[in-house]
Amino acid sequence: MIDISKKDITVRTAKAKGTIAFGDKAFEIIKNRTSKKGDVFTTAKIASIQAVKSTPNLIPMCHPIPIESVQVDFENNESEKTVTIIVTVKSTGRTGVEMEALCGAATGCLTIYDMLKYSDKAMVIKEVKLIEKTGGKSGDYKRQD
Repeated sequence: MIDISKKDITVRTAKAKGTIAFGDKAFEIIKNRTSKKGDVFTTAKIASIQAVKSTPNLIPMCHPIPIESVQVDFENNESEKTVTIIVTVKSTGRTGVEMEALCGAATGCLTIYDMLKYSDKAMVIKEVKLIEKTGGKSGDYKRQD
């Protein structure tokens, strides 16, 4: 792990998202909230939060950092039969929270897959990516696409 002890303590945020694409049957289940495994969105939200907090246990070189807030939002796109999960993480410390936000978004998508795999094993998780970050020596970043 790199030495972050000389870095400035700043407020740092990161927002990441991931998208999962469905077939007709799985999208109808998620849209109508009729999964036989339970509430897909609530479960995915909890899984995303847990993943954010567990990132240093999953990614070997990530520093354990205090997580001050996690926000999880969902966007349904009926025409494309997709759900996008957006995870925003905030911390005050010496290193950023990009990996935590990315881990949260990916895990949320994996949880949705798990809860609907009985209806559609061909779902595709795609475009897990950092949207923006603030704070730290490298400054702010905002994806342009």
